[in-house]
Amino acid sequence: MEPTNASPEATPTAAPDNGGAYATATGNTAEALLTKAQQWLKDSNVKELLNKVPASLKTVSDTATTGFNKLSTTQKVVGGALLVAGATYLARRGSSGKRAQAATINELLYFVNDRIEGYRRAADESRNTQHRSYYLQLVSQSQQFANQLNAYLDQEGAGRQNSTTLKGKLYRAFMDAKAAVTGRDESSIIGSNIYGEEWALKAYEEALNDGTLTGPMRRAVEHQFAQSKKTYSELKRMDAAQR
Repeated sequence: MEPTNASPEATPTAAPDNGGAYATATGNTAEALLTKAQQWLKDSNVKELLNKVPASLKTVSDTATTGFNKLSTTQKVVGGALLVAGATYLARRGSSGKRAQAATINELLYFVNDRIEGYRRAADESRNTQHRSYYLQLVSQSQQFANQLNAYLDQEGAGRQNSTTLKGKLYRAFMDAKAAVTGRDESSIIGSNIYGEEWALKAYEEALNDGTLTGPMRRAVEHQFAQSKKTYSELKRMDAAQR
């Protein structure tokens, strides 16, 4: 039998189903991204923000959800990635906003604490029973303001602020030195209080105008500002009555 030179016929090998493997991997990626986004929304404060969305936008969201189920796997991957990225951005922005708000409250507290010290000193120095009673009320009011603001700082882990401004310290020292020479009458006490209240009003205006205060804290500061304006008007009335 003659040897044959023919090579054995190669057996065809089935090509791998790359399309199916890609679809499976892509599907797993999409599921992982969507699961991560859902868990993030569940554990974060973004859910609270979404609850405040108008009904009209929620209707659009429901329609979008129905449409999402009709998307291809690749489109879901892209959508899931964008959802995670957007949620992360909102979290970082919210955290930054809280830090800015805490910084504003911390700065405002210096002036509120000045207010406490100023009216406490006025109550100690005044010999007018009605004036003294009014100054003590303002001490109590200012302490309530400070407690409210410090409670927010405690909540945010920023630490309480119980200090006064350097300007306030220097002014009180100056008034003490002046009183040692000229004495302190009711008119000078009221004048000092008016000057101090003007500082407080300016501090409240700056806090409300810098754009960092939102929600309940903004409303609280607005209320304190309104009370400070009433105090200023009353002090001006008292000053006029002394003349």
